[in-house]
Amino acid sequence: MAKVVKKVTKKAAKKVTKKVAKKTVTKKAAPKKVAKKVTKKATKKVAPKKQSAGVVKTPTLQPGDVAPDFTLFDQNGNSVSLHDFKGKNVVIYFYPKAMTPGCTVQACEIRNSQDKLKEASIVVLGISADPVKSLKKFEERDKLNFTLLSDPDHQVIEKYGSWGLKKFMGREFMGILRQSFLIGKDGKIVHVMHKVNTKTHHDDVLNFFKSL
Repeated sequence: MAKVVKKVTKKAAKKVTKKVAKKTVTKKAAPKKVAKKVTKKATKKVAPKKQSAGVVKTPTLQPGDVAPDFTLFDQNGNSVSLHDFKGKNVVIYFYPKAMTPGCTVQACEIRNSQDKLKEASIVVLGISADPVKSLKKFEERDKLNFTLLSDPDHQVIEKYGSWGLKKFMGREFMGILRQSFLIGKDGKIVHVMHKVNTKTHHDDVLNFFKSL
C-alpha cells in the first residue's frame, strides 16, 4: 500500500508541476503579443501617404535664371538647340496642340508680326508635344514662318514647368500650360508669361522687349 501511495503522489506532483509551468509560460508570452500589436499600429501611423497618380512636380523658373538648354526637332525634321540663338532675344512659347482654335490664333498673329519681331532681333520658338508630321501640316495649312519644335516626351515642357494640372468644363487633367518665356541675349530669362492672351501675345512680347 505504501508503494502505491508513493506512485500516486509522484504522478499528482508531476501534473501540478506541468500546470504551473504552462501558466507561467502563458503569462510571460502575453507581453510579446501586445508588443506586436503596438508595433503594427505605430507602423500604420508613420507610413507616408501616397501621392495622387498623374501629378508631376515641375520646376518654377524665375527672371534672372539661365534658360535651360535643349535640342529638339523642328517641323522639317532638323535638330534645333537653344544655344544656336545666343546673342539674340528669344521667345519660347508652349502651346497645348497644333491646329486647335486658340493655338491657331496665337500662331497666325506671330506669323503676321514676323517683320517687327525680326527688327527687334527676336526669335520665336513654339513648343508642343505634337509629332513632327503634325507640325509640318500646321505650318503648311496656316503658312507659318517661324520655328515649331516637337517635344513628344515632355522633356523640355516639364523642364520649363509648363506641364501641370488643368481645368476645363469641370474636369481636371494633366496637360501643357500655355506659357511663354522671354530670354535675353545673355541667355537669361527676363520675363515669364504665365497667363497668355492668344490674340495679343505677339504685341505683348514686342512691347516687353522694347521696354528693356
